[in-house]
Amino acid sequence: MNTTTNVPSGVNTHYDRNMLYKARPSLVHTMFSEVRDVPRNDTDKIRFRRYSLLVVDTDAIVEGVTPSLDELQITNIDATVQQYGRGFLITDKLMFTTLDPVLMEVSDILGENAGNTFDVLAREELHTTTNIQYASTATSNSEVTAAMKITKAEVMEAVRTLKNANTKKVTKMIDPSSGFNTSPVDAAFIGIVHPNTVYDLKLIPGFVRVEEYGQRKAFENEVGSLDEVRFLETTNAKVYTGAGDGGIDVYATLIMGDHFSAISRISGEALRNIIKGPGSAGTGDPFDQRQTSVWKGTFVATVLNDSFGISLRHAVSA
Repeated sequence: MNTTTNVPSGVNTHYDRNMLYKARPSLVHTMFSEVRDVPRNDTDKIRFRRYSLLVVDTDAIVEGVTPSLDELQITNIDATVQQYGRGFLITDKLMFTTLDPVLMEVSDILGENAGNTFDVLAREELHTTTNIQYASTATSNSEVTAAMKITKAEVMEAVRTLKNANTKKVTKMIDPSSGFNTSPVDAAFIGIVHPNTVYDLKLIPGFVRVEEYGQRKAFENEVGSLDEVRFLETTNAKVYTGAGDGGIDVYATLIMGDHFSAISRISGEALRNIIKGPGSAGTGDPFDQRQTSVWKGTFVATVLNDSFGISLRHAVSA
């Protein structure tokens, strides 16, 4: 009797051609920035300018005496747009011997990598703020102990600090469908937190989970609110690995208001997927053996108003 033992199938293991889901972080650090792009064929530099407000003078004007006049106080904030990119080289043999939709998968991977790159670049810039609040009695990352977790009092202190700096609540976000236009949102301060921090937030009395919001529309990746802060979760949240007391990780929860940051790109060059087919290199690829798929984009993130954001440093539950 002939069976599959002596006549095996052409493929011994069934291959599911549906690609497995790829774990990826939530990209939230640019959602509430101002977008100020640089015109193409102009420059790679952008300057933001702020005029300082006058100090209140409560002295009355003396009759017949001209009061002294004030000079304008100007603050310039400069940034330079940089190019970034990654890509793949794919052989012709791979394309005609594999069952996988290679180009489709490559495009998906490149798109995720571009978004993740810009999000991490923005995160690093936002945490350059000198407005740092340490949990409990700590005065530096190295003094943060395992017991110094995020609390309602810490969140309220951050809100108080922002309000004393005349920080306005966020009322708009970048439209994710266009990456440029903005959409109105309910006024609130915004917190960006790591999932390990969310664990502790949910244990705080008064924390309102998104499923309890009622009529309020939640942001994508929003987990809830505490006091006047709405929290968005991402594994891209800043962590200072091993920087705390005894080598514990120090988590940096970013709490910010409106006009805290901006992002800039070169108009028309924000993000491109460039595909070069086999033989496109001419005599450099005489046998049509190689093709490439890459992403290339321009980006810079800038803190506009240092006092409108706070990097809250704390520990998390083990």
